[in-house]
Amino acid sequence: MKRALAGKEAQPWWVPRRVLNVVSADVDDAAGVGAIWILWRPRSSRMHEHIALLEWFGEQWRYVGGGSGSGDDPVDVDVLDVRNGAGVLSLTRTLDPPCSITTAPFISCAKLRLGRDVSHVLIGARRIEVPEQRSLIAVWTSPSISRGLRPMIVALGRDGAERSRMGPQDSLDTHTWARSREES
Repeated sequence: MKRALAGKEAQPWWVPRRVLNVVSADVDDAAGVGAIWILWRPRSSRMHEHIALLEWFGEQWRYVGGGSGSGDDPVDVDVLDVRNGAGVLSLTRTLDPPCSITTAPFISCAKLRLGRDVSHVLIGARRIEVPEQRSLIAVWTSPSISRGLRPMIVALGRDGAERSRMGPQDSLDTHTWARSREES
């Protein structure tokens, strides 16, 4: 994660990609949070993925939680696919013990897979460039009462035009909904 925070390529050159693959890392400087998506043994039957959430706390980055699982295989996406991520209560909860659980922000992330036509993604007001492998992780904070509620996600084409969007409570993006209505 230190490499991603420094603006360098997240995958260290000396770690073989067949053992560990850093798929994506994201840092929201304004919110003081970061996320990293790691695959252990990619393309093997023993593949395992881990998502780590970090927070700037006490003048340093600290691991605050994440999620692990068997991982999912990459899929061919037409425009936008938003997958599960991870979420955890912020470390700031320790600053105000009596009512901290209700006032501390919730740190969340989601894995995104994007089509060939997409060059940027808007996560709320933040603009993220789409990497070559077409997969990325996005991190954000929200009030603890709306934990797990993601911001609006908008996929933009190379010309800057909107290709698709997915609202906070949507299960499918607008492009997929339009295609399914045409087919029915």
